[in-house]
Amino acid sequence: MVDITITVNGANHSLSVPDNTLLSDLLRENLRLTGTHIGCDTSQCGSCTVELNGRAVKSCTLLAAQADNGSVTTIEGLGTPDNLHPMQVAFRDNHALQCGFCTPGMIMTAIELINDATEPLTADQIRAGLEGNYCRCTGYQNIVKAVLAAQTQLRSA
Repeated sequence: MVDITITVNGANHSLSVPDNTLLSDLLRENLRLTGTHIGCDTSQCGSCTVELNGRAVKSCTLLAAQADNGSVTTIEGLGTPDNLHPMQVAFRDNHALQCGFCTPGMIMTAIELINDATEPLTADQIRAGLEGNYCRCTGYQNIVKAVLAAQTQLRSA
């Protein structure tokens, strides 16, 4: 067992978990934050992406102990049903989801992509930046449209 202290979506948690507990399992099983999806368990699909200390990470291949004393933001921490994050609004308004399984990871990755950009991103740059996130439903066109729409709002904020 390992004792960890972690801030998730602004709330502090102190937990004892087995040494081999993945961050994704800690979020889903211990903290009941099920918006972080598990698709492949090999970091290939990106549906488990969360923000750790300001960086997008694939939580299914990161040990919870590696996040000790860290700050995590999950999809649940971005907005509320009455006050969605601009990226969530853009995904909704641009029909950038179908089944929704990949959506949390896509949104978390897209936010980092925009935050790291020094100038507005092109559609090709967005496609390249989302390369580690898979979607089997949408064909990506509307996802790219959503990120293009959101970047205007996020860059002016």
